[in-house]
Amino acid sequence: MKNHKKIQNQIGRRELLRATATGLGIAGLGGVFLGPAMAPALLGRAAEAAAANGKILVVLELSGGNDGLNTVVPYGDDAYYRHRPSIGLPKNDLRVIDDHFGFNPGMAGFERLYNDGKMAIVHGCGYENPSYSHFTSMAYWHTAAPNSGEEYGWVGRLADSMAPSAPSNFLVNIASRQSLAVRSERHVPLVFDAPNRFMREAFFEEKDALAITPDIGQVDNPSRRYLLDIARSANDASALVRQAWSNYSSPVDYGVNSLDLPKVVSLLEAGMPTQLYYVSYRNNAFDTHVFQNNVHRRLLTYTSDAVAAFIQDLERIGRADDVALMIFSEFGRRVPENVSLGTDHGAANAMFVIGNQVKGGHYGELPSLTDLAVGDNLDYTTDFRRVYQTMTREWLGYADDGALLNGNFESFDMFS
Repeated sequence: MKNHKKIQNQIGRRELLRATATGLGIAGLGGVFLGPAMAPALLGRAAEAAAANGKILVVLELSGGNDGLNTVVPYGDDAYYRHRPSIGLPKNDLRVIDDHFGFNPGMAGFERLYNDGKMAIVHGCGYENPSYSHFTSMAYWHTAAPNSGEEYGWVGRLADSMAPSAPSNFLVNIASRQSLAVRSERHVPLVFDAPNRFMREAFFEEKDALAITPDIGQVDNPSRRYLLDIARSANDASALVRQAWSNYSSPVDYGVNSLDLPKVVSLLEAGMPTQLYYVSYRNNAFDTHVFQNNVHRRLLTYTSDAVAAFIQDLERIGRADDVALMIFSEFGRRVPENVSLGTDHGAANAMFVIGNQVKGGHYGELPSLTDLAVGDNLDYTTDFRRVYQTMTREWLGYADDGALLNGNFESFDMFS
């Protein structure tokens, strides 16, 4: 029989330091195996904690720079077709929602949500002096602090402000790597991609040793106590995630690409005490420089189907009234089409807020298609932080002095 205690003493500090150094917090440490008998008890405690929580915000990032003009098409404005003689979508192909706008033909799910009064479309979202770099502009949206060098994400700062004691699992980031948006001074976000593989990697001979977390009360060294406390939290969190995903079974059809939204539902159904979820749809083709229309329609179909299914799945578990979903992309596209039947990096764009408690309709001033900004771009009419402010203040009920979003912004009257 192997001497597991000896192995643990040899690798414990090394493994903990190596995991902590990844900068992924619980994501880097998560997954020390917890026996299946303990998981239901942990889920029970999580459910009790969740009962005391308020509303839940889910943020969905569409990275790549989605073309808002071919998403919510302003068919009622002739200037749209003058700018896009080849890739402009004809009215007869659209999912018309009023006398000015229609959704891209692939967006049946969004059409249903809008017609049901569950979708707010916010027009002209952007910021002053826009960047056309994916990385720079995304960093501005992640931090809610354009041109500032802010090191923490706006969702991370929101978690710090709402829950300064940093309770476990308050903030979840479903992605292959942690987003800047959830970087926090106090909280360690729970970051994972594949729930069933959410566990610490180790050699075979190390696994049994890593499954044993020492009694922290027997450790005198403060640094080691801190690391072991993180390991214990990670141990619990990975068990919760794997158990929740194992228990999840839904008849709801999310379509070709679920955008990881079923993972959110699985945690909600399990009673995870999380109020802030951040989901990233990356490695896609929203950066539509060439032959745009077919691939863009396909991506919008994936997004539309998945989001509509997400709302349906929330209804199934009785949580639809508790959740609001906000969707954004780091920038829109230029108004005129390019010579490759695509569109280039732009500025202002549409954002979407979806949920049972949303007052559906159009928000914000429509940008002009004739009086364009520098570079043939839409001039922003709504600071994107106004939408963030609406989510934090009007939905989550958190009001601050302007420090969170680096300024005070007027909220939209968007929730019932």
